[in-house]
Amino acid sequence: MTTLKLNLPTILTLSRIVLIPVFVFSVYQHPILGAIVFGIASITDFLDGYLARRSGQVTKFGIILDPLADKFLIISALIVLVDVERLSAWIVIILIVREFLVTALRVVALSKDIVIPAEMGGKLKTGAQITAILCLILTGSIIDSLPVDLYDIGIIFIWTALVLSVISGVKYTISFWRNI
Repeated sequence: MTTLKLNLPTILTLSRIVLIPVFVFSVYQHPILGAIVFGIASITDFLDGYLARRSGQVTKFGIILDPLADKFLIISALIVLVDVERLSAWIVIILIVREFLVTALRVVALSKDIVIPAEMGGKLKTGAQITAILCLILTGSIIDSLPVDLYDIGIIFIWTALVLSVISGVKYTISFWRNI
C-alpha cells in the first residue's frame, strides 16, 4: 500500500471535493441541476473505492481522503437543506457529529496501521442520506409534480439515516477500542 499516488480512484475522490462548490452554487437557483451534480458526486463515492480495490490501487492517502470527501459532500448538502428550511438543525448536528467522530476514530486507527473498514451499517446510512438529500433537494422543483411526495420520502430516509448513523457510530467506536 503506497502513501500517495495519483490514480483513477484518487482522481474520482478529488473530483467529489471539486464538485462540492459547483453543487452548492447551483442548488439554490437550479435544484434539478444541483441534484444532478450531487448525484454525480455521490456516484464517485461508490466508484473510487470499488476501482481502488479491484485494480490494487489502494493507498493510505485514498483511505484517508475518500471518507473525508464523502463527509464534505454530505455535510455541505445537509447544511444547504437546513438553510432552505427542509431539515431541522438538530438532526443535521447529530449526523455531522457522528461523521466527525467516526472519521477521527478511523484516522487515529490508521495512524497505528489499523484499518477499520467501512461496515454495512455505515454504507446503508450513506445510501439513506444520499436518497434523503436528493428527495429533499428536489422538493418544490418541477419534479415535485410527480404523484409521490418527495419531501415525505426524504424525511423517512433522513430518519432512517439518523438511526443507522447512531447504530453504526456505536459499532465503529466499539471496533476502534477492540482494535487499539
